[in-house]
Amino acid sequence: MRSARKPAVLNGSENAKRLAAVILEGLSGLRSPSQASQAAGISVARYYALETRGLQGLVTALESLPKGKRRTVAGELATLRREKGRLERELSRAQSLVRLAQRSMGIAGKPESKSQGKKKRRRPVVRALKAVAALRPPSEPSKTESGKEG
Repeated sequence: MRSARKPAVLNGSENAKRLAAVILEGLSGLRSPSQASQAAGISVARYYALETRGLQGLVTALESLPKGKRRTVAGELATLRREKGRLERELSRAQSLVRLAQRSMGIAGKPESKSQGKKKRRRPVVRALKAVAALRPPSEPSKTESGKEG
C-alpha cells in the first residue's frame, strides 16, 4: 500500500487559497462553473476570468528558466563600478609612469608659457581687500595695496 502524501504548504492568503481550491474543483468537474462561482461568492463571469488568470499563472510558473547566472540591474551596476575603479587605478598608474619618464629624460611635465617660466606676481583682489576691511574691528589699522599702514 502506498501512503498518501500530504500536499506541500502553499504561501498565500486564506482567500486566495480558497479561490484556488474552488477553481480546481471546477476544473476537475467536482463542481460546475455556476456552483463554483456560488461557492466563491462571485459572478460566473468573474469566475471564468479568475480561472483563466489562474491557468495563465500556472503556465507562466512552469516555463523553463534560463540556465546560468541571471543578470540583474544591481549586479550590472556593481560590475560597472568595479570596472570604473580598475580603470581609474590604471589611469593613475599610467600618469605616474609618464611623469617618471619625463623627469628621467629632463622633459618638463607641462608646457611652459611664453614668458619663459617667469611667474607673475599675483595682485590682491580688490573685493578680498574690502572683505578684510569689513571683518577687521575699526580700532585695528588696515594695510593698503602698497603694504603701508593707512
